[in-house]
Amino acid sequence: MIRHTPSRRVIAASLLALAVGVSACGQGGAEKAEGAEAAAAADYERGPHNGRLLRDGDFSLEITIFEEGPEPLYRLYPYLKDKPLDPRQVQTSIALTRLGPKVDRFAFTPSADYLASPTVVVEPHSFDVSVAATHAGKRSTWTYPSYEGRTVITAEAARAGGVTTQRAGGAVLGESLPLSGRVEITPEGQSEVHARYPGRVVAMNVQLGQRVSRGQVLARVESSDSLQTYSVTAPISGMITAKNVNPGAITGNGEPMLTIGDPTRLHAEFFLYPRDAERVRVGQRVEITSLAGEHRALGVIEAVLPSSDPMSQTLVAHVELPYQGGVWRPGLGVQGTVQVGQGEVALAVQTKAIQPFRDFQVVYAKVGNTYEVRMLELGRRTPEWTEVLGGLEPGTEYVVDGAFLIRADIDKSGASHDH
Repeated sequence: MIRHTPSRRVIAASLLALAVGVSACGQGGAEKAEGAEAAAAADYERGPHNGRLLRDGDFSLEITIFEEGPEPLYRLYPYLKDKPLDPRQVQTSIALTRLGPKVDRFAFTPSADYLASPTVVVEPHSFDVSVAATHAGKRSTWTYPSYEGRTVITAEAARAGGVTTQRAGGAVLGESLPLSGRVEITPEGQSEVHARYPGRVVAMNVQLGQRVSRGQVLARVESSDSLQTYSVTAPISGMITAKNVNPGAITGNGEPMLTIGDPTRLHAEFFLYPRDAERVRVGQRVEITSLAGEHRALGVIEAVLPSSDPMSQTLVAHVELPYQGGVWRPGLGVQGTVQVGQGEVALAVQTKAIQPFRDFQVVYAKVGNTYEVRMLELGRRTPEWTEVLGGLEPGTEYVVDGAFLIRADIDKSGASHDH
């Protein structure tokens, strides 16, 4: 029986459709009410400073977050019968219950025509807000949700969309350096063929590119001294890579008659420029790929030598190559990635989990079926891991695969930066 499975696109669409119905709104029975709150975020009453205006009879309090300074801070403006009220006559406090949960508490003091708190409102600005104010002996309280970058997705929908998570913790980051080079036959895999005695070449038995075996007769030479003819044999097995004489030529002037190369004994030669040479060392691991990306091999740097061209100011790093059935050929251009250093960091996330959100780089934390942005301060980055310097607690469960689906659902649900 053939079982048909849905495509990734269909799964993603299903995830978004399921998530929109429960997004941006916390958990439990309050989801519908909170969803209405998010959808109608622009409908609440605003005060003269464009903040949220909270009323209790003739007394009202405008909640704003001042974001024009180096850090976002609360500013509260009190009113009596819609007229500005001396902030010295009001005592206020705010508690923010974040996803987790974690509670941030704020105390306020009068400043000019508003009440201010020195405590920073850290990102994300996503929380359940509890406000208390006392004026003329009367206490007023308000609560409301103020979410951004948050959505709720059922476990079934997350699984269908391929969403996976893991806990944030330490990691070993390796720093890599790209290299360019080519495949060459190793020095041990090459041999020059010379005539033992000066003389005239009377026969040449091989052609350029021909494979030969060790001990095979390659040519016959008539000695200029004895007029005796002797055989010239192959010192190694391999391929004729250079041919410098033909029958009738005179040998013995120091030039090789032939050059043999063994195509099974290969290495990659990578060119190191001065800015990189000091970071490359013998023993470092290198991943080698063909220019077309079809073939890969792993090796280690076995030698770092000066270039044959002293004017180029480059060095050459040699990396042994496996034969692999002839996929690597002498003269073939290759690319390499060398691990030039690694170190352990206290907190890191997988690089593929990081997504853009407003002006931030974020991951999506998961608490139950709720997902929410975590704005990150980032350090070193590799293709696999990125160091986290701030914005994420160790042990936080975050989305690795499917993060773009969470981001799309948050964008669609409209859980915006609003206070």
